[in-house]
Amino acid sequence: MDSEAMQPGGKKAGPITMEMVARIAGVSQVSVSRALNHPEKVAPATLARINEAIRATGFVPNLVAGALASRRSGIIAALIPSITNITYSSFLRPFIEAMRQAGYQIILAETGFDEQEEAAMVQNLLSRQPEGILLTGVNHSPDCRRMLLGAGLPVVEVWDTSESPIDISVGFSHVETGRAMARFAWQRGYRQAGVLTAPDQRALRRKDAFCSEFIALGGAAPVEHVCEGSASIKNGREGLAGLMRNGFTSGVIQCSSDLFAHGVLIEAQARSLKVPGDVAVIGFGDMDFAAHTVPKLTTVRVDRDVLGHTAADALLKRIGGHRLTDSTIDVGFKVIGRQSA
Repeated sequence: MDSEAMQPGGKKAGPITMEMVARIAGVSQVSVSRALNHPEKVAPATLARINEAIRATGFVPNLVAGALASRRSGIIAALIPSITNITYSSFLRPFIEAMRQAGYQIILAETGFDEQEEAAMVQNLLSRQPEGILLTGVNHSPDCRRMLLGAGLPVVEVWDTSESPIDISVGFSHVETGRAMARFAWQRGYRQAGVLTAPDQRALRRKDAFCSEFIALGGAAPVEHVCEGSASIKNGREGLAGLMRNGFTSGVIQCSSDLFAHGVLIEAQARSLKVPGDVAVIGFGDMDFAAHTVPKLTTVRVDRDVLGHTAADALLKRIGGHRLTDSTIDVGFKVIGRQSA
């Protein structure tokens, strides 16, 4: 939208227009438009005058109107469940860096874990004419999928894989991750288990896969505790207490995040439980602190830098009109064995 000038006393004097900028700079509106869209085609002295006029007036170009005219907005929309959760922000950083290097700006939106909230956000963002969209996960409401398929925009779904992505997916199998954690625990000699999980769909899939595989290997049915709210040390401490109320006495605890696992370690110490003697702990995410807890945390690593760069590369190729050989890209995972299990 155009900027608005202010008269003394705070009254609006009307929008600052491109015409006003042109008059102040002593050039035509065409020159101002060219300076905004193709500055390399403007003489340095003229460009300097235009930029000074823009700075002095506070003019903001109407990018939406420009997008409608050129059919390009230069915008990528990225939707993640939580901005503060390092699990998501850590793969978003390399994604944003790669997209910016390609000349795009990012609109970042936080959706929580609510499919309807995500659908409403997608509807709002589509009106801004993005050239591509990043979504977290592959589970979306029917309305959301219909909107995105109807828009025909390049879409990359990250942090999960799907046999039928909206466009392309870049991630790993949460089911296979859960199974691998169970096999790791079994190979380490654990025959009893507890699971401490957040209520989001991906964490629950890992939990279900862990339990099924652990039982199939011959272990006792794991004791379960689903935490309310987001992953935190506080909820991890309360989660161990909840598992013990539910009948867990000893064995390995599969946690849906390293934050939960860290909380379990602290609560175990407060209860004078030996780790891994009385209780063993497996986290998820391999966060920066995981190798520095006492004891060092066994966890699952997903290379989030690789994931972010791969997602950006795939989306840029789709924006460029290229078809990918595979619509699903699996970046894999690795169980990192340390002292806690």
